[in-house]
Amino acid sequence: MTAPQDSRPKKTDPAAGADGPRSRWHPAAVMARWTAWVPIRSLGRRHRKRILQHLMTLGERDRYLRFGYAARDEQIEKYVAGLDFTRDEVLGIFNRRLQLIAVAHLAYAPAPQIKGRPAMAEFGVSVAQSARGRGFGGRLFERSALHARNRGIDTLFIHALSENAPMLSIARKAGAKVERDGSESEAWLRLPPDSVSSHVDEALERHMAEWDFQFKRHMRTVGDILDGVAEVKAKLSGKGREK
Repeated sequence: MTAPQDSRPKKTDPAAGADGPRSRWHPAAVMARWTAWVPIRSLGRRHRKRILQHLMTLGERDRYLRFGYAARDEQIEKYVAGLDFTRDEVLGIFNRRLQLIAVAHLAYAPAPQIKGRPAMAEFGVSVAQSARGRGFGGRLFERSALHARNRGIDTLFIHALSENAPMLSIARKAGAKVERDGSESEAWLRLPPDSVSSHVDEALERHMAEWDFQFKRHMRTVGDILDGVAEVKAKLSGKGREK
């Protein structure tokens, strides 16, 4: 299947309102964005083990939808080992226990897929069973679109099985054009050009997510210390009763 040359939707800006473009710094837009904020952190080489652990927890059906085939453990291991963090962008959402509960892979092609057009970026995402229904897939798509836009990417692309309703729903809600060809579907979302606002937004998202991660790590350390103190007290109390 090839991308339509002239029928793809016009570039859209997620900040646009029903009555036309709206600045992302408009008070209503800022309030809506930050009250529903989700800490999405950029992942690197040091996170390979966490990414692998997340993907390994996916059931057979989820692996089939994520990769387009029933990926075996060794195939997932090969996929994670081959992640190129210098070229692509990998994003994740951590829970309070610092476990990855959602991971998105934004893959940048080394060359334009369509002659005369900028290279596209392909989006893929997985969400842990326990974290579904909270809009994490959609938020990761929005953040990926922002990152691609700031890198001068013209189009965000999704290749998914036609039965992968959640993924295609994310694409449609973002305004992407979805084309189905039997058991497979492709979605194309035209992105607006980058701006000062888009770069500021991404920088704020990145710094806030880093702060959130460090806070969670600090709280986990404090919790471990308190648990250790409680365990020591329990042992000492038990010895005291024995005497």
